[in-house]
Amino acid sequence: MTAKARFLKKLLDQQPRSASFNTRAEADIAAFRQRIGQLQETMETWLAGTEIRTETTNTSLVELLVSSSAFSVPGIALHYPQRSIRFTPIFLYGQGVTGCIEASLCTAGDIRPLYRLFMRSGMQDDWTWRPAGTLSGKPARFDEDAFFTLIASLLPG
Repeated sequence: MTAKARFLKKLLDQQPRSASFNTRAEADIAAFRQRIGQLQETMETWLAGTEIRTETTNTSLVELLVSSSAFSVPGIALHYPQRSIRFTPIFLYGQGVTGCIEASLCTAGDIRPLYRLFMRSGMQDDWTWRPAGTLSGKPARFDEDAFFTLIASLLPG
């Protein structure tokens, strides 16, 4: 067994066994939190060697289809000198979608929604995306190329 394999096995043994949830909503909330964390890690990998800084934010969501109580979900912010793009969770359940994040460009005194990312859309379990305000059409797969398309407005000019 390689050192890496031993390390990963030990890491897996440290993690709690599969959590049990009372409802599907609890499982979806946990998955949303986890997938956002993984998305941030992926973004950090894609941004390695750049001057763009990532930050974890915190958002409270109230999902009326689950209950009237709020739950906390992480968000992500990318900063580059005077501009930032914020990835803000906005809902858990929507039409054929589970987990939605809105990506907005934030400049001095202006916030402009750019895109929406979906944790699950229809039969797709990978992150998908489409321009904000677009309701029709199938969302596209969110990958490295899509990420750099999305954050292009972070650079002025």
